[in-house]
Amino acid sequence: MITLIKFGTSGWRAKIGEHFSVHNIRRVACATALHIKENKRYGYNGEEYEFYLKSRNKSKPNVPLVIIGYDTRFFSEIAARIVAEVFAYHGINVIFSNIESPTPTVAWMVMKNNAVGGVMITASHNPPEYNGYKWTPFWGGPATVEITNDIESKAFSLPDSLCERYMDFEAGVSNKIIKVADFHQDYFEQINKIIDFKKIKSVKPKVAIDSVYGTARTYLKKLLLDCGLNIVGIRENRDVYFGGHSPDTDEENLKDLKLNVTKNKCDIGLACDGDADRFGIVTSSGKWLSPNLVLGLCYYHLLENKKMKGGVVRSVMTSHMVDVIAKNYGCEVRETPVGFKYIGDLLKTGAYLIGGEESGGLSITGHVPEKDGILACLLVTEMICYDRSGIDKIIEKAEKMFGKFYNARINFKISEDMDMGKIVERLKNNPPLKIGNNAVWRIDHTDGFKFILKNGAWLGLRPSGTEPVVRIYAEANEQSLLNKLIEEGKNIVNGK
Repeated sequence: MITLIKFGTSGWRAKIGEHFSVHNIRRVACATALHIKENKRYGYNGEEYEFYLKSRNKSKPNVPLVIIGYDTRFFSEIAARIVAEVFAYHGINVIFSNIESPTPTVAWMVMKNNAVGGVMITASHNPPEYNGYKWTPFWGGPATVEITNDIESKAFSLPDSLCERYMDFEAGVSNKIIKVADFHQDYFEQINKIIDFKKIKSVKPKVAIDSVYGTARTYLKKLLLDCGLNIVGIRENRDVYFGGHSPDTDEENLKDLKLNVTKNKCDIGLACDGDADRFGIVTSSGKWLSPNLVLGLCYYHLLENKKMKGGVVRSVMTSHMVDVIAKNYGCEVRETPVGFKYIGDLLKTGAYLIGGEESGGLSITGHVPEKDGILACLLVTEMICYDRSGIDKIIEKAEKMFGKFYNARINFKISEDMDMGKIVERLKNNPPLKIGNNAVWRIDHTDGFKFILKNGAWLGLRPSGTEPVVRIYAEANEQSLLNKLIEEGKNIVNGK
């Protein structure tokens, strides 16, 4: 039986050796090759690709070109080579990373080389038994549903015989169809255009960096070492089990970073997840910062310290802190469904300064329209060098100016006897008009259900389409109200 290859918000992911197999990797690579050659909108001869290059005065490569990178997971480099071999058979040129590389680096290489797209072998922050395949189209951001649907349908209909056709990797290199290259310098040159490394070099903060055994290990530390910083590095080796924990940047997984920051009296702690598209920040006092707060601080830093101008894009379940900051500076706010592809679509227009989401994704205009954890870490480092009062004082200052924002997200598992469809139907037809003692002022249906109260607090509910989980989001100006909102969210899901 053919394994159904389904793309989520960040590509196709499956368990290694189960559905993430050699045959299925060849199948999805073959489907992508046919998408590149045949799709009249997003392929090599597609109108959108042609328009994209023309609008930027770029030349189209003589033959289709694809960038391929991979993370530090088990089987990642082998899977990447398998993909390259399939593309080579189909006459598609490949620039192949000589070492594991971050997702945003692959995105930048796609943009810099005018490639028709890029493949990243990664399962990002998923558990270590998973791996995945992410397609990045020519604009350097996440693929749209239209694109992934085309690849999925092609993968389903392909005969096995076609899927198993490939050119040996070494033959591809000999024939100059596959070029093995170092991605570091191209990415570093791009980052140097964004970050004020002279300022960082002049201040020389002491920094702790947690690579979480992932792809940031040869990128983030190197950029800051070149500034002459005193750096404490942890989890810098490759461990395909990620220490027995998902390679995430949540508070639980950054315990060692918190300890190292306080023990070594560092000014800041920085971390990236497995493929370095998400970030984690720890203050000098050992406090983990929520991505919601980091997004707000970075936006404030760009506006206030760097005197940049522009609005902000955030997903519907992301903190309203950036809304208050934008209003204070006379800037626009755009709200999108959950998923960085929607944020990236707006960032690539150049009309917005920064975009981000509560799950730890952030990028800025003029860079890749893709999450970049390395960039986020460098922006925070740059911020504490502009304002030398320290990160905790910077937060205090921001809270005095814009108010306090307490927020949380939990995955609430529903009982086996509950039907997710009926929960969604109930929320649509009979939504709560009162949450606790507070009347619901407005209901936002952008993505899930967001109940906004008149005092500015809100409760968000997003039923999962793949597991028996309702994601509960909430924000308030007091911790006690936040706790009440979370409990009310559970009650609403349970129909109480």
